[in-house]
Amino acid sequence: MSDVLTGAWPVEAIRAAEHEVMAHVPPGALMRRAAAGLARRCVEVLDRVYGTPVVLLVGKGDNGGDALYAGAALARRGAVVRAIAGVQDERVHRAGLTALRAAGGRLVELEDVRERPALVVDGLLGIGGRGGLRPDSARLAVAAEQWRAQGSVVVAVDLPSGVDADTGEVAGAAVTADVTVAFGSLKAGLLVGEGAVRAGLVEVVDIGLSFPAEPLARLVTADAVARWWPRPGPSDDKYTRGVVGIAAGSEQYPGAAVLGTGGALSGPSGYVRYAGAARDAVRTAHPEVVSATSVADAGRVQAWVVGSGLGTDDEAEDAVRQVLATDLPVLLDADGLTIVAREPALVREREAPTVLTPHDREYARLAGDVGPDRIDAARRAARELGVTVLLKGYRTVIAGPDDAPVYVVKAGVPELATAGTGDVLSGVIGSLLAGGVPPAEAAAAGAFVHGTAGRLAAEAGPVVASRVLDHLPAAVQRTIR
Repeated sequence: MSDVLTGAWPVEAIRAAEHEVMAHVPPGALMRRAAAGLARRCVEVLDRVYGTPVVLLVGKGDNGGDALYAGAALARRGAVVRAIAGVQDERVHRAGLTALRAAGGRLVELEDVRERPALVVDGLLGIGGRGGLRPDSARLAVAAEQWRAQGSVVVAVDLPSGVDADTGEVAGAAVTADVTVAFGSLKAGLLVGEGAVRAGLVEVVDIGLSFPAEPLARLVTADAVARWWPRPGPSDDKYTRGVVGIAAGSEQYPGAAVLGTGGALSGPSGYVRYAGAARDAVRTAHPEVVSATSVADAGRVQAWVVGSGLGTDDEAEDAVRQVLATDLPVLLDADGLTIVAREPALVREREAPTVLTPHDREYARLAGDVGPDRIDAARRAARELGVTVLLKGYRTVIAGPDDAPVYVVKAGVPELATAGTGDVLSGVIGSLLAGGVPPAEAAAAGAFVHGTAGRLAAEAGPVVASRVLDHLPAAVQRTIR
């Protein structure tokens, strides 16, 4: 899948790409391309077009023009199209309004709309908007929310109004869309933060933009995961496929060890070793796992997973230190993150790859508040600590210590926010690290199949970690086949 469909560029780069195209096409051609894609998607969401009431919410910018031209196309097919301005009438896109009126549409006031529209097209504010909606536009955003609650379908033009295009931050009132039609490329604000929640289903319409630079973020796809996922060859054995060590769990929390080793068994490595106090529980649940009582006695591995359910006492800290003292890839989660937060030099001074998997509260102990810009937060911590950061959330963000684009994973479901699922995730990523996958790609691939397993579990009933683990083999097969 091309970068145009999976890459998200910052507003500055999108503006530059638009200006480059506009310098070589007739005036208004780019807007007509965007409006044609928008109108096509609007037709798809309607049961029928003829006689259907449609409301356009329009601002002063190009998004308003896109909405007006798309509304004109719908009106020519028989829709009853009314436009409501979130600005003074004279600031509405003139050519777009002329086209709408020529097709039979009208500019009206909010109070004039007596019938609930079947479709609401949000063209109030585009990618240049910052700091929330002004009062008149905010009033229309509230109306859109009310219509949506009554059954109207809301389609956003490029970006839901009120969402910051680069960060996904929402400051005040904003539109919640069922579908967002993004022009030219994804915007990072559609992938992360509250913007991801507000965007609904996102479709990218190719309008001929090209981007010479790397994107800010890449959306992880099944095709990408299938390329990254190691597959055994005819000459492989259990050692050459990778050996992953799991130092997790304790007498008090044996489940963390069982879930982590279970996750590793569904990854690509050929051998899983466990080291810790929960070895009896692990042997009972997973007889194929070789176990020892300590990291020192575990034997040779190609990567370590350490921290989940381990505790934070001296014995746990010693295990973390031993693992981090190796020249192997290491994933740290849960209690391991707490220990590192007390002494960040443990990871800063490592030369081998290190992956940290914090949720927001764990992140706060490591690097301060996440804040509204989750992509920046992941990159900031990755650079400061010299690690790869997997920032958990509704959308998972993975950033490395370099300037490479971050990965965003949207495969999961909110129900994954339950005890123990992170242990499963850590095991999968550790197995990928042991299989030789680079840290950012290992984290992204692990998060993708873990999220897919969560979705399969949610379809079957309530989500708990053991059920996510049960669905993990099917998630892997579905993704990499």
